[in-house]
Amino acid sequence: MLIQVGIVSPGDLRALGAVRAYLRVQAAGLKPSLNLLWALEGAIQDVPWQQVARVDRLRLLMEWDDAARAAAAVEGQGGSRVGPRARPPKPVVSK
Repeated sequence: MLIQVGIVSPGDLRALGAVRAYLRVQAAGLKPSLNLLWALEGAIQDVPWQQVARVDRLRLLMEWDDAARAAAAVEGQGGSRVGPRARPPKPVVSK
């Protein structure tokens, strides 16, 4: 999936960051789950994705929302669309 969007090395992933890499996957028309976002951040931090999902979930979702809104604004000015919808996914709240 990452190779399909031009992310071919750990350095590429680190340079982009988890959110921008996730947005690239979405922009390619793929439909990743949020687990991919957690896994990308986990790969960057060298921690399990489950830990990222618990600790960094809100921060990553807020970054995703900001980036998606910025891309939607660009789309309104003739830019390309981020994904099927420029809305953040609804977070799953675990009890």
